[in-house]
Amino acid sequence: MRACKSCMRLSEEERCPVCGSNTSQYWSGYFAVLDPETSQIAKKMGIKSPGQYALKVR
Repeated sequence: MRACKSCMRLSEEERCPVCGSNTSQYWSGYFAVLDPETSQIAKKMGIKSPGQYALKVR
């Protein structure tokens, strides 16, 4: 898995399928957002769509 350097979304791609930024294989922490409207973590991180995300990307 790789994490986007901009939106932190996890994927297998070299470029993020959501925002098109580069991805990194160096990331830590993992969480899944099912409902971004009610998730406090999603609100703090500015996440607007459901998916799998990294907490920290290097």
